[in-house]
Amino acid sequence: MENASNQDPVIKETLERIHSQVTNNPVVLYMKGTPQMPSCGFSSRASQALAETGEKFAFVNILADATIFEHLPKYQDWPTFPQLYIGGELQGGCDITLELAESGELKRLMAEANA
Repeated sequence: MENASNQDPVIKETLERIHSQVTNNPVVLYMKGTPQMPSCGFSSRASQALAETGEKFAFVNILADATIFEHLPKYQDWPTFPQLYIGGELQGGCDITLELAESGELKRLMAEANA
């Protein structure tokens, strides 16, 4: 997480909120829209890959929260959406999520995080 001590209070609070979401949910996907109503193809494919594992996951609709949409890229220096966190660690975006799903690694990582 970016050094929050010298930041604007809104940025600091947003990064702290993101940190809380990432650490309090075993698996969380930051996406455009929801798994039921994704707002972009990348978010759709990533959330579908997560759903196909049968494992639980949380999601944050970044389009419904302008501060998260704006500041999430600063959290782990990852500029694009969606962003997948498992066990508090950034896994990556859509392409990495699909690669993990194809190899079977996604289900294993999610099951371990949810255990």
